Amino acid sequence: MTTYHIHALSGDDLSRRIDALCEVLENCVSGGASVSFMHPLSREKSLRFWSNVAASTTRGERIVLVAEDETGDIVGTVQLILDQPENQPHRADVSKLLVHEKARRQGLARRLMDALETAAQANAKTVLVLDTATGSGAENFYLQCGWQRVGEIPRYALMPQGNVTATTFFYKFL
Repeated sequence: MTTYHIHALSGDDLSRRIDALCEVLENCVSGGASVSFMHPLSREKSLRFWSNVAASTTRGERIVLVAEDETGDIVGTVQLILDQPENQPHRADVSKLLVHEKARRQGLARRLMDALETAAQANAKTVLVLDTATGSGAENFYLQCGWQRVGEIPRYALMPQGNVTATTFFYKFL
């Protein structure tokens, strides 16, 4: 069984590892993950996305966690968005839980979410919020992780191939 190392990347580290992060994002989108992008996802769009994430990380607005395999390759990532309105200092959003297809079915998504919750607590965040495509495997995954389903909005977004999907919202108290 492969051993994974999960840790946060600084904005500078993220910029240095941007190609690996692009590979994970592009792999997930090509596999049908509803993570804000359409298929095919160009490297240019992927690079622009991760460059913006790096800048946001440098400003302290978010934490980017990555999972590296034994060879140091990034095979998974998740983001904790800390920057919230001033009347919500206790809340954070969860974004872009991505696991490369070569690292799936090994408990890595769960380990990334556990690490994210630890990072949230270290930053005095006690309410986490996320959304995912209704009917996806991710929906059941979040329920298994103890998240509370709030409800869904029909026709919320497009899947990478262009079909319309509802989105389900979740929260978790830490």
